[in-house]
Amino acid sequence: MASRNTIFRLINASQHTACPCHGCRPTAHAHNQLQAVNQLRNYASPVHAVEKEYAFEVAASNLRFGDGVSAEVGMDLKNMKARKVGVFTDPNVAKLRPMKTVLEALDAQTDLHFELYDQVVAEPTEDSWRNAIAWARKHDFSHFLAVGGGSVIDTAKAANLFSTYKDSDLMDFINAPIGKGLPITEKLMPLIAIPTTAGTGSETTGTAILDITSRSFKTGIANRAMKPVLGIVDTHNTESCPTAVHISAGLDVLFHSMESYTAIPYTERTPRPSNPILRPAYQGSNPVADIFSLWALQTTVKYLPRIAKDREDTEARRQMLLASSFAGIGFGNAGVHLCHGMSYPISGLNKKGPKYKHPGYQIDTPIIPHGISVALTGPAVFQFTSPSSPDRHRQALAIFNSTTLSDPSISRIPDSEIGAHLYESIARFLDGLGVPRGLKAVGYKPSDIAMLVEGTLPQRRVLDLAPGIGDIVGSDGREHLTRIMENSLEY
Repeated sequence: MASRNTIFRLINASQHTACPCHGCRPTAHAHNQLQAVNQLRNYASPVHAVEKEYAFEVAASNLRFGDGVSAEVGMDLKNMKARKVGVFTDPNVAKLRPMKTVLEALDAQTDLHFELYDQVVAEPTEDSWRNAIAWARKHDFSHFLAVGGGSVIDTAKAANLFSTYKDSDLMDFINAPIGKGLPITEKLMPLIAIPTTAGTGSETTGTAILDITSRSFKTGIANRAMKPVLGIVDTHNTESCPTAVHISAGLDVLFHSMESYTAIPYTERTPRPSNPILRPAYQGSNPVADIFSLWALQTTVKYLPRIAKDREDTEARRQMLLASSFAGIGFGNAGVHLCHGMSYPISGLNKKGPKYKHPGYQIDTPIIPHGISVALTGPAVFQFTSPSSPDRHRQALAIFNSTTLSDPSISRIPDSEIGAHLYESIARFLDGLGVPRGLKAVGYKPSDIAMLVEGTLPQRRVLDLAPGIGDIVGSDGREHLTRIMENSLEY
């Protein structure tokens, strides 16, 4: 009988040669010994090779970009033969020019019926989603329209989903392991999204995020079936955004692009889906997503500081809207990882813990805006991930330092030191935008770290794409997450 060491070598060989990216095959002798190993498995615990992904898909909404294009939405819905439209917005946007333009566009069409829901809340919760879903289920909508930031667009996606699945519970489609993560097999109603912030990129994706208040963290639903059929990106629609909202939304763009560009390659993601419908929306970095993510990163680093200094900078606002949509296409197909996964408990626990309220937000309750919560761990995250792909992190460093890879100040840095340099460059960039300097600055204490890590661990949808965690099968990454949180307390 083969020795134990021989058996393990053969098992490793069988796993290696099963991979379709390798052309090698086991020898006849090895094949016979592997049969002996397989016989042993029948008497003990079976050993199965975990097959990695071998393909990626590209999905994004149709996009229309330009000055004043919101005024076309009535004609769009008429062209789509809409019978009755469910229109979603929030109490603030309801009073502003974008909503006025949209309502005029709808009213201008004959026999285009619509109902308005203007009670979407910022940073939506289970309760706010259930309220919106219940309202939508009372109507027989043929189409949906969202006018607002990511909270509005995500709420409209949920209302659309559960209007089709009338008997389903919220947790049926919430990402596993928090919910059941069931596949969406029914065709949803057409949704048009008109963003009023340059941040989430929700007009391009099938992702919708909410705050699970009972567990003090955020999560969501991510499925291509929920993506809008059309995103109308109107350059006039961010004119009324306060500076604080521009900055927070822009930080979301920044880290969408950084995380999707540095996520594990799609060929490293496990397990391989048994059916294409089970392939997740977040697939890992891939050649198509890379193009969009890198452009969005370059554009954000250039133009977000300009908006922070002058929110009337028209060119900067236009470019950030484009960057938001480009980053949406990037992360909507590649996925995000650690900054976002860790941000969900950071913002969720705030309501019970520090009760931090970010300046510049017109809201009475505690809030760490999404972009801020993502940015707080940014320097430490990319110091941690840099060994996984030094070249990509070097490219990011060159962008933050406003130079190129051929610059000796970049090219001469050893791979082992890229992470430390990137940490400093990201921290310097955030300082320039007035971002709180770490978790302590928003009220968290060292004693809160364990709780924040516990809130991060269920976020497998994004953690499984994180270099150093997602590429190690069976690792939950608790020790790494703890160290990153500790390094994010202050900088």
